[in-house]
Amino acid sequence: MSNQRNPDDLKKNLTEMQFYVTQNHGTEPPFTGRLLHNKRDGIYHCLVCDAPLFNSQTKYDSGCGWPSFYEPVSDDAIRYLTDSSHGMVRTEIRCGNCDAHLGHVFPDGPQPTGERFCVNSASLSFSDDENGDQIKG
Repeated sequence: MSNQRNPDDLKKNLTEMQFYVTQNHGTEPPFTGRLLHNKRDGIYHCLVCDAPLFNSQTKYDSGCGWPSFYEPVSDDAIRYLTDSSHGMVRTEIRCGNCDAHLGHVFPDGPQPTGERFCVNSASLSFSDDENGDQIKG
């Protein structure tokens, strides 16, 4: 959480949806995210601070409407918090570097971890391994 940003600066650099998701713990509508169907090889980064979060090799189609991964790039890439909003208990995931909201993790993913990191495209950017292109969610 060493990399928190000034909200006014963020509002200038993020779309309304990106700010809503990352700073207000929002959720983009399912099946609308720009990175949902991305199949290129590369790294998914935090949109706010550019910290690496997920390798493309761990992405899979869970059918839930948001990009899904079965593990982060490292143990400290993700911060976990209990979320008891909306009448249920879930595990919220945030960027381990800047604390931006990413989504939630569920225990119904594939092996080898059995976890499904359900992430808003609006909280991610993607860097292509082949040509270095960057796509913002």
